[in-house]
Amino acid sequence: MHRFFVAPSALQHQTVTLTGPQAHQIAVVLRLRPGERIVVLDNSGWQYLVELQTVTPQRVVGRICERSLATTEPRVKLTLYQGLIRAPKFELVLQKCTEIGVVAFVPVLCARSLVTSADETRPAKFERWQRIIAEAAEQSGRGKLPVLHPVTTFGQACRQARGLALLAHERAPARPLRTVLQTVERPFAVSLFIGPEGGFAPEEVAQAQDYGIVPVALGPRILRAETAAIVATALVLYTLGDMDEPSHGG
Repeated sequence: MHRFFVAPSALQHQTVTLTGPQAHQIAVVLRLRPGERIVVLDNSGWQYLVELQTVTPQRVVGRICERSLATTEPRVKLTLYQGLIRAPKFELVLQKCTEIGVVAFVPVLCARSLVTSADETRPAKFERWQRIIAEAAEQSGRGKLPVLHPVTTFGQACRQARGLALLAHERAPARPLRTVLQTVERPFAVSLFIGPEGGFAPEEVAQAQDYGIVPVALGPRILRAETAAIVATALVLYTLGDMDEPSHGG
């Protein structure tokens, strides 16, 4: 069943109204008709089963048949601090890590980033990234949209990290990720730092440690930045039990 995130204002009493690209997708791309059903979400953790009543490329109106709490949101709130990488790779990270369960993304300008903050702060680019996140969240059955934060510096990212903070690094003093996760109590929040194409500079690793961020290794092989983000996200949520069964809360 097709899923769509909508603004809370689209829900009025027992009716939901979709316009713009969503109406076009329903009417023209998916060719849904009155009487068929979709699921809409208001980004609060609730989902609504909706029976379509009016379907045009400009406006779709449906009747809310059922309201339920989404059970697909991870209990561990994982924020991914991704060192800035080239746009196609960063967009892959946004898509796949949304599917896996990241709740927030923070693009980080690092010493070895091959792109500049000016390249990545244009409104059009952020709008595209938001669309990628929304489409991935709808496709994967997420109950809430991951938050996309503005580009920040590495130092500021270290200061704002919360919960269990981990930094993927291929050399000492990094310890195996599984070892670190098995020696701590289950955290409510995890801040996961992944470097850019060239990895983190030694001074960044030292700075992170000063803030209590733990360097962790992802294995004996060197992973590309986008691969490391996807693998580390999956490993953290799997090891902490968030990929076993649906959770009950958002």
